[in-house]
Amino acid sequence: MSTGYREVAAALREAIQRGDYPPESTLPKQNEIAQEFGVNVNTVRKAVGLLEAEGLVTPVRRKGTVVRPRPPMRRLGVERYAKSKWKFGLVAFAADREASGQSWKREDQTNHVDKVPATAQVAEALGVDVDSPVYARARLVKQDGRPTHTLTSFYRPEHVENTPIVDPKPGTATPGGGFAVLTLQGLEPDHMTETFHARMPTPDESAELELPAGEPVVVLHRTTYTADDVAIEFAEGIHAASRFAWTYSFTIPD
Repeated sequence: MSTGYREVAAALREAIQRGDYPPESTLPKQNEIAQEFGVNVNTVRKAVGLLEAEGLVTPVRRKGTVVRPRPPMRRLGVERYAKSKWKFGLVAFAADREASGQSWKREDQTNHVDKVPATAQVAEALGVDVDSPVYARARLVKQDGRPTHTLTSFYRPEHVENTPIVDPKPGTATPGGGFAVLTLQGLEPDHMTETFHARMPTPDESAELELPAGEPVVVLHRTTYTADDVAIEFAEGIHAASRFAWTYSFTIPD
């Protein structure tokens, strides 16, 4: 039975997972792999393409096929939103970093604020009319200079006008982020709904997140409410799938 590209990919994948090729290391040249497995270079090329689509490796010009670092950041569940964190100056993405044993700094987050017409989805979440003006606060979050995700939060103007949330300066709105600002406005976050789904990225998302070919994104939709069920934020996050491990701890309901 001849060796096909899937068998070559499986052997290389196992070697990567075993640690034979650690993160940032380079796989052997394709002609060397072909000689090792007794196949032609085209078969190796297809095998490497399969690993690239899985997000395990990426081609680097003048270097070769590099094993991608895969340090999935723990994205905490309910714990990342604990009031004890943001009320004392720790925003959610920083809570994830600390739980993952990774550093963070305020400059890891860019910021762009604009007033935009509400889409049907935003309007339904915030309880406003379609095309009515809402504030959109878009952030790109990086780790060690590499993008991890984007997050765009939408707010009703009367909730955030003249607050740090609509200040376009880079970084978090305040040390405690938007939730701390909303609390000072008398709109303390009390509960939320999060929905996730995976899909392939758009070309713009691939470019902004610097994704390798074939890597999907995980899309987050989050609606945050006060204790009186007033919707105070709708957020959409686009996450590089290989950068996060989604972790939830909860009490099992009766």
